[in-house]
Amino acid sequence: MSGITGLLLALPFIGAAALTAVIVLIIVYVIRGRKKPDDAAARAAGRAGEKYASDAIRSVLREGDQLFTNVSVSYKNKVTELDNVVVNRNGVFIIEVKYYSGRLAGDEDDFEWSKYHTSRGGNTYVKTVKNPIKQVSRQVYILAGYLKRHGVGAWVDGYAIILGSKSPVKSGYVLKDTDELDKAVHTPGKKPLDRASVESVSRLLKYNIS
Repeated sequence: MSGITGLLLALPFIGAAALTAVIVLIIVYVIRGRKKPDDAAARAAGRAGEKYASDAIRSVLREGDQLFTNVSVSYKNKVTELDNVVVNRNGVFIIEVKYYSGRLAGDEDDFEWSKYHTSRGGNTYVKTVKNPIKQVSRQVYILAGYLKRHGVGAWVDGYAIILGSKSPVKSGYVLKDTDELDKAVHTPGKKPLDRASVESVSRLLKYNIS
């Protein structure tokens, strides 16, 4: 498995700074215009970030690549929902998208990270969030097991995209831009797939789109 670090994913015509500005504008609009609480604003910004990330993923796809979003799979009583899965002859690639407002702190092996958020009034609040590196590792295990249970021995790689904040660690599991994303899904994995396996994986994933 390879790749994830503090990532603002650049779009083909929208740079990281512009993407950050768009997310900030969404938060301001929701909080000031609709008077919703901060968590609702964060969810709205998160959804916008996920859409931008999905658009960026689509921008690097080549002939023969297939993208599946919002896939729910289970293995050995463990269930997970996958934001994005790219399937091609190079392998199967999970790309998880996370949006965090505030500053993140933690280590790669921690189960949880701390997220620090400072309000407009100057008060700083701390809450814990799941470590996306650990989350992606779990997703890889479940998806690989699910595919194997259905007769497909596919190598699965996992990556995370972090929006709105910077990863507190340097890791092989965080993608920084579309060039890294392109390289990740177009570099042959440990077990490249033949055409029949690509079709089998795609059929199973399509069946499990939630």
